[in-house]
Amino acid sequence: METLLQGKKIVLMGVVNKASIAWGCATAMKKCGAEIIFTYQNERVKKQLDKLLDPADLRIQCDVASDEDIARTFAEIKETIGTIDGVVHSIAFAPREALEGELTDASRESFNVAHEISSFSLIAVAREARKIMNPGGSIATLTYIGSSRAVKYYNIMGLAKASLEAAVRYLALDLAEQDIRVNCVSAGAIKTLASSGIKGFNALLDEAAERTPSGKQVTTREVGNAMAFLMSDLSTGMTGELMYVDKGTHLS
Repeated sequence: METLLQGKKIVLMGVVNKASIAWGCATAMKKCGAEIIFTYQNERVKKQLDKLLDPADLRIQCDVASDEDIARTFAEIKETIGTIDGVVHSIAFAPREALEGELTDASRESFNVAHEISSFSLIAVAREARKIMNPGGSIATLTYIGSSRAVKYYNIMGLAKASLEAAVRYLALDLAEQDIRVNCVSAGAIKTLASSGIKGFNALLDEAAERTPSGKQVTTREVGNAMAFLMSDLSTGMTGELMYVDKGTHLS
């Protein structure tokens, strides 16, 4: 395990704090020997990130709401370390008011914001990442079962995650000629800063655990281990795939 990602340079987008699924990915990938380039949205997030990272860890600002910022980020990465071997996209957002009530309460603005940040950002990131990614590279993102099942209060995010999963399949088709694979992990319900904005999420966590064969909730580290696999050469036979890492919640 300690050499699974030895020599791999992986861009990780979406760490906000220690509870982030992206941080579970960082921990797992570092343990496997990866060199990680962290991105952060703004100075507020950077302050939290600085508390978690070693001084030598590379961190670069990137606001995925801006195509120009994404282009600048990957240009800076190229200038600093050259080519990369992977990207982990762990970014999603919807206005809090869109994650309560009914779907028909959603505004056009909240719909657009959720899709732009949670889905289109993967396309925009892939467009720039492919320019500096080595053959055999890997791009992976995170989704949730609310994309294919109606989960109360998930609302707009369910639609955005469905869009994200479709983007994974089309990107897998487009990037195959460069020998770049694109996949997604459907993580089980985990309490993070983002999920805490969903009305009734604590009850959803309990329900998810009850539905697993083991009666336990999946951890960020377990999701991270799956992501490390997708970044590794062990997953070269997979592209356009959705991989469940939810302790079996999706079985029922």
